[in-house]
Amino acid sequence: MALPLRKDVPQELTWDLSALYADDAAFFADLEKLAQKTTAFSARFKGQVTDAQQLTKALIELEQLERYATKIEHYAFLQQASDMTDPHYDHLLTQADQALATKEATLAFFELEAANLAPTELEMVAQKTPRFASVIRHLKTAKKHQLSQATEEALALLAPTFKAPENIYTTTRAADMRFSDFEVNGQTYPMSFVLYENTYQYHPDPEVRHKAFASFSKTLRRYQNTVAATYYTQVAKEKTLATLRGYDSVVDYLLEQQESNCELFDRQIDLIMEKLGPIMQRYVKLIQKEHGLERLTFADLQIDLDPTFAPKVKLADAPRYIKQAVAPLGSAYEKLVLRAFDERWVDFALNEGKETGGFETTPYGLHPYILMSWTDELADVYTLVHELGHAGQALLTMENNSILGSEPSMYLVEAPSTFNELLLTHSLTQTSSDPRLERFAYTKMLTNTFYHNFVTHLLEAAFQREVYRLIDAGQTFDGAKLSEIKKQVLQRFWGEAVVIDDDAALTWMRQSHYYMGLYSYTYSAGLTIATQAYLKLLAEPETTVKDWLAFLKLGDSLPPIAAAKVAGCDISTKEPLENTLAFLAQTVERIETLTTQL
Repeated sequence: MALPLRKDVPQELTWDLSALYADDAAFFADLEKLAQKTTAFSARFKGQVTDAQQLTKALIELEQLERYATKIEHYAFLQQASDMTDPHYDHLLTQADQALATKEATLAFFELEAANLAPTELEMVAQKTPRFASVIRHLKTAKKHQLSQATEEALALLAPTFKAPENIYTTTRAADMRFSDFEVNGQTYPMSFVLYENTYQYHPDPEVRHKAFASFSKTLRRYQNTVAATYYTQVAKEKTLATLRGYDSVVDYLLEQQESNCELFDRQIDLIMEKLGPIMQRYVKLIQKEHGLERLTFADLQIDLDPTFAPKVKLADAPRYIKQAVAPLGSAYEKLVLRAFDERWVDFALNEGKETGGFETTPYGLHPYILMSWTDELADVYTLVHELGHAGQALLTMENNSILGSEPSMYLVEAPSTFNELLLTHSLTQTSSDPRLERFAYTKMLTNTFYHNFVTHLLEAAFQREVYRLIDAGQTFDGAKLSEIKKQVLQRFWGEAVVIDDDAALTWMRQSHYYMGLYSYTYSAGLTIATQAYLKLLAEPETTVKDWLAFLKLGDSLPPIAAAKVAGCDISTKEPLENTLAFLAQTVERIETLTTQL
């Protein structure tokens, strides 16, 4: 049973892109305007950024130019993500990528000239026009690693080529991989990447679950060498850029883009690998016992502790769940994110060729867009409230920051989303005094929020760290080597509690985050901040909500350590992470106690 084609899904399940452009003609008209404005900017400012006054004028004009760019980028990218099998959408994306690359190449002079101004001139801009303070902060950092203007222009023109590994991977996964249906007890089950990720890995029937995983893995294995070669191209590109810019390590290069460092990176991975592993092993052993499984395999890790108490959630009920979850943040925030339903921010459809997983992205000055696939599972509510956390932050950031300073550090970006997941769990526990519901809510918090962010993505980060160590040492890899690394990471975390076989080792093929630099570890970093804020919310609701909303409005105005302090979390120490791990241990203990009672 194939998924429907994009043209056949109901319009109300799709996002509304008319806020960007009414049609393709308007999109192509803005492509021309962007080219004209870019040429005009270059003619006006090239060689003229000589003092604070000229820099300020240039930044004001650049704000307007970037507004065109963000609309162009989103219109093309969002359509292609909704159906990667449509050649017209590929064409739009190619046109957008080329236009944006040309813009960046033409404007390569600007950062070089601006960064080379006297420090007093730069400080004058930051003081007189505070909305540009973050731009000045980044210019000071960039200066240390700038190349010649000709080289910077060439690198900017190559941007579409540099994006090729991610595009090839996502297209291969969404458009080319064909999974075989499988049969259990005379019933045929259709298989796709989305169906496995969103449905079968949670299926309560072990035979369905295991046969689905076998079918899923069989197809992945056929593509492992192609995907490995694509991934090698990605990390080799990153290493080359790091070397060109004078970094000894590709990790240093990627972390500086986040205004982070190796101490934060390694601590996040090492502490969780060491201390969360035993906690999660206790929990999955409880799953094994409750399900009467002779052994626990990787295919069993996503199942509910009590699948008979796992309610289905219709899309029509989603607004009620979201409203109850975010209520502690106040009516203004609640109204802000609930706009998603009336304004069709979200693409809920299941269709052939659609990007898997979920994401949120916001064109500056407009409303957010969220991609996901609704399958009537409670996990979908967690995905939606997660992405609405990003959306809420994006809207509050836009209200309080320039387009040039609206993007917070990647280190912080997952805090608002995971905080909303904790609010959802909290709301579920408040709806009834039934211990079975309480246990259900805590298991959802553990398996959806913390498993996804503290386990799945953390293990991706541990895998990435080993890959980058190979690259920094001048070595290479193929699909077999990547599977070997992934298997070792999984075995280290799960110990003897879970059987990690060769199919489990293919998990490195399932995530596009590897093509986004050191993104995966930031999920656990963000959730560490979110957990501390959530625990503070329970103790001091009024003060915490005020601080949290202030944190959401920061954008890029502060680097990560300072920004986290606004939310009441000192990430310069290991205390927040250790507190979060202690909270998780208490959660598992509570689940064990409730299970004994029931």
